[in-house]
Amino acid sequence: MAPSNRLLIAALFLLSARASFAQSEDGGMAAATVTPAPTASSDVEGLRRELEATRKELKEMREEVRAQLATQSVAQGWSEDFVEEKRKLEVFVPDGYFRVRPELFNKFDLGRNPDPSGYTTFPIPPSTKPNAVKERTIAGANMRFRFEPTFNISEEVRIRMQVDALDNVILGATPDYAFSRDPNHVYSRDNFAFLSESQLPPRSGINALTDSIAVKRVWGEISTPVGLLRFGRMGSQWGLGMLHNDGTCLDCDWGDTVDRVMFVAEPLAGFYVTPMFDFNAEGPTSYRDPNGGQPFDLSNSDDAHSIVLAIARRDTESQAKARLEAGQTLFNYGAHVTYRWQRNDSADYYGAPFTNESVNSPIGNNSKGGNAGYVLRQAQMVMPDIWLKFERDLVRIELEVGAVIGNIANIAPSETDVNLRKGIGLLQFGGVLQGEVRLLDSALKIQLELGFASGDKAPGFGNYPRRKAVGLDNTPVNGDLDGQQYACYSNGTCTDTTVRNFRFNRDYRVDMILFREILGGVTDAFYVKPTVSYRIADGFNAFGSVIYSRAIYAESTPSALRRADGTVVGDANLGFEINLGARYETEDGFFGELRWGILFPLGGFGDQRPNAAQNLDSAQALRGTVGIKF
Repeated sequence: MAPSNRLLIAALFLLSARASFAQSEDGGMAAATVTPAPTASSDVEGLRRELEATRKELKEMREEVRAQLATQSVAQGWSEDFVEEKRKLEVFVPDGYFRVRPELFNKFDLGRNPDPSGYTTFPIPPSTKPNAVKERTIAGANMRFRFEPTFNISEEVRIRMQVDALDNVILGATPDYAFSRDPNHVYSRDNFAFLSESQLPPRSGINALTDSIAVKRVWGEISTPVGLLRFGRMGSQWGLGMLHNDGTCLDCDWGDTVDRVMFVAEPLAGFYVTPMFDFNAEGPTSYRDPNGGQPFDLSNSDDAHSIVLAIARRDTESQAKARLEAGQTLFNYGAHVTYRWQRNDSADYYGAPFTNESVNSPIGNNSKGGNAGYVLRQAQMVMPDIWLKFERDLVRIELEVGAVIGNIANIAPSETDVNLRKGIGLLQFGGVLQGEVRLLDSALKIQLELGFASGDKAPGFGNYPRRKAVGLDNTPVNGDLDGQQYACYSNGTCTDTTVRNFRFNRDYRVDMILFREILGGVTDAFYVKPTVSYRIADGFNAFGSVIYSRAIYAESTPSALRRADGTVVGDANLGFEINLGARYETEDGFFGELRWGILFPLGGFGDQRPNAAQNLDSAQALRGTVGIKF
């Protein structure tokens, strides 16, 4: 007999037995009021024993059914990272969230002077003047409405979108007083921003850098008998999100968005093979008619494209839950490999501020708005990324290791820069290891995370490599916070031709202050992060973390100082940070979170220059999040 049938029969028997038991109890009690019934007690006790045995058998059969379901073929579904499991067709399915995040930052300048190139660890408020009292606490709030609808054309065909409205708009940032389009103020209603009574929607180029509504992603999905086809602009996610992160978390700000064509196949149950083709950069396009029309790519030789192959063995969310509840071991793994290439580069076309599209004119003719010419770049790189996950009912171990390996044969900004026709290499490695133990019926979780991002001895961390500095040809010097991680000069000499600093995805959150706000991401560092979280009640959790961070090379830190004899001294210790918080979430979509963090900067942020301040200040942050998911 099938387990499901046995389970149904057992359930019916249990209901029947309960009814008989109730009738026997009622009858026994009634009989007891008239005449003693010596067999009533034994009958009731016997029924109780039968009920306990039935319950035990029912529980065993339930666990047996769960175990069998967990090991069944998943040909009818896909991994949650690739395709949602089929559900009843609804033409329009709305999803998304609305959030508001109040924030307070205190002493993010760490009490140190600007670096040799004039940059501070955090932007200084404009109200702070050289001889005035520094404004060292700033506070505000921002919001976002994210709409992610699905349009089901049929059970096999659908269109999906991601649209953000008022994305990270600061509350109070667009008063009706701001940036009037009436330059002579003939019709202006207010003399001062103080008198403004209303807010206007953000409009790009008018009162904001971006519009109030941004369509970020649109892609199509077609389910076929042999797999799933996706095409369009979509998010990119892999593993823990260390390298490829789609930014869908409630506290995310960035997210990787790719123009991609991909196909997901499941040749064996639970094994997914996914080839992908990405359009990374196309260069200048045509713009022949200001009123619209179809543009086209002016050249194929300047395109940057990627071929991606992902192979994974993983369970869907429902399968993983069933396995763990049945006491089975969950072991998932996969590899994600990207190969990218580019032959020509359109003279830093994307590095300049946007003005207008190229016109229908010969390449190289700047007088007619054409492109300034091409540089033979001959660039290529490979990005392998390995992911492993082991989990049982009380333990989880998860690992992601990635690399960026490649070269750019010519770094010259244009063909006329003959002395800069030099090549550089890319050799970067990084990884994250997470371990978790669940106790007290999973109410208490003890976690340990280790992270590593390879570094470079070049000055600065390398999260902002285009930053202009005071060194030769705008290169950074020791003591700078950031800058490019190779050194080739206009005189034709190169002292560093390899970029080694691996950079974590910006939406991979490690802490509240050091990596997230001051450095702009994990790079050229390793960290140790123990975390404890406790479920106080359903939907209400408290948590706390301690993060110790250290640079791979002291030469990259702001503490680095080059002595007269050419030696460089510095301190690799970056900081010790404590993060505490609580989160509350309800079944109807409301969520709220409050986090507090304090950073104790260590010697890596010290300033060894003469007459520099020697004492570093601790930085604090308070961040709240309230919102609604739907």
